Amino acid sequence: MRTMISAFASGLLFGLGLIVSQMVNPAKVLGFLDIMGDWDPSLAFVMGGAVMMSALGYWFARRRGIPVLAARHEIPARRDLDPRLIAGAALFGIGWGLVGLCPGPALVALTFGPHDVVVFAAAMIAGMAIFRFMPAGWPRIALRRESLSLDG
Repeated sequence: MRTMISAFASGLLFGLGLIVSQMVNPAKVLGFLDIMGDWDPSLAFVMGGAVMMSALGYWFARRRGIPVLAARHEIPARRDLDPRLIAGAALFGIGWGLVGLCPGPALVALTFGPHDVVVFAAAMIAGMAIFRFMPAGWPRIALRRESLSLDG
């Protein structure tokens, strides 16, 4: 129960942060990405703040050893870049640049539901379902559960 309450509170805080920072506003995001046009650099402060908070949280997690609500830390074990990761990152960036939304802000923006966001979320969910049910012989990224423990 504590884990569920913590996850809900974390999601709520994340969603509120996305709303306050205007990451749910595609026009704001596209203004930030338009560095050759009418560039709006204000989201750089959001990203800088997010990186600093993540670094601080990661530093505390490494020092703590054991998490508060789990048996161990879940940290990806892979450190290498492969073509699939690069292709996926490129597709993510292209999609983000085309519509100004990424998955988290799109789900938050569904709560006040402009039509474009509903279409984006439906396409995102359809893409996830297609990937999930893709036949095993098709090229796909294996869903990995590997992780490193911070204490060893």
